[in-house]
Amino acid sequence: MLTTLPNRRLFLDRFGQALLKTHRNQSTGGLLYIDMDNFKELNDTHGHAMGDMMLIQIAHRLMNSVRRQDTVARLGGDEFVVLLENLSEEPDTARLQASKVGKQVLRALNQPYALGPVQYRSTPSIGIALFDQGTTTIDEVLARADSAMYVSKRTGRNTLTLEKHDLTTFG
Repeated sequence: MLTTLPNRRLFLDRFGQALLKTHRNQSTGGLLYIDMDNFKELNDTHGHAMGDMMLIQIAHRLMNSVRRQDTVARLGGDEFVVLLENLSEEPDTARLQASKVGKQVLRALNQPYALGPVQYRSTPSIGIALFDQGTTTIDEVLARADSAMYVSKRTGRNTLTLEKHDLTTFG
């Protein structure tokens, strides 16, 4: 309710529908898994009210960084996801499209946050996983995107990592 974004339950429903469409239309989709770096530090040093203000700003920035048909959701805490539908059927082009959105999100979330009297800087770690008609489960895609996000964290944060997963070649 805080961010007005879909919660985990609604997101999983939308993701299930997107996966069905991907299978039916032989198309490609993408999932961005976003975790804010050092968010706990903000809550610990400035309080949860400041953290809540930041979460609201993150939600607005995410919504303004993606296409209207994309789904932005908050999974919990400082974890967000962006569901990209209708990417190119060509795997390399789909990777470029998802990376482009990821870079837009990275730029938007890197801007300072005005939290009352405090200007706060935080950065995101983003993992991207693609899915197509060969994808069998939502959990598989979530796990791959989450794993890619942790690669971003381990390699210095404030970056995005596109997971290495072979998509089905169409045609």
